[in-house]
Amino acid sequence: MTSRFHDRTVMITGGGGGIGSELTRRFASEGALVLCLDVDRERAERACETAGERARPVVCDVTDGDALDRVLADRGAVDVLVNNSLCVTGDNLVQTSDDSVRADIEGTLTTAFLCTKRVLPGMIERRRGAIVNVASVNALGYFGNEAYSASKAGLINLTRSVAVRYGRYGVRANAVAPGTIATPVWNERLAAEPDLLDRLARWYPLRRVGTPQDVANAVLFLASDDASFTSGACLTVDGGLTAGQGLFAEELLVESRTAEL
Repeated sequence: MTSRFHDRTVMITGGGGGIGSELTRRFASEGALVLCLDVDRERAERACETAGERARPVVCDVTDGDALDRVLADRGAVDVLVNNSLCVTGDNLVQTSDDSVRADIEGTLTTAFLCTKRVLPGMIERRRGAIVNVASVNALGYFGNEAYSASKAGLINLTRSVAVRYGRYGVRANAVAPGTIATPVWNERLAAEPDLLDRLARWYPLRRVGTPQDVANAVLFLASDDASFTSGACLTVDGGLTAGQGLFAEELLVESRTAEL
């Protein structure tokens, strides 16, 4: 078993969710002490039970700076921060309430600012640290959910800002931009549209949607010393979705209708 994170403390926000729980499990399996932050106690505890004794559930509202201060005072220095929390409530921009806009921005982008601000001093002092922000393909093109998407785009800019400003102190910051990932967040809609993920898979060159394991593979690489000279990057984990519009090309190109390579 590899131990890329032996003796390192990893803090994961949204740690009890579909991607977060996989991150919690994987970091713990590679030797990290994992602080699994989630506003939902049950989700955090369930994720840590699966991850084993090296994972600690921490009930925390990461939109609350004072609560974050208490967590860090109790738990000590953080070597790796994964900003994974999100909020997505509104869709149609005109019809979305002001409160929904604020909630999406606060839950997706402000949380990353608050957490990053608090772990940076310790990383600067130790001249070592890795921050990985879980963004989205929504940051790179139009896929709906405007407030959420704008927040994810801001998250990529925050990644680059931290990488440039604090790189001299040995701090690295990178992001991943997942496409559609099969997590429990889809369950309610799948109950009404059981074929939804199959329909979405048609848009992906790899002809499937992603899994939490796909995202975790990328996050752990960027957080590890394997990526020691990688900073300010945004790694798409999207099955080729943002590389181009395959279905559009199939309609446009004559040869795609007459021959199958």
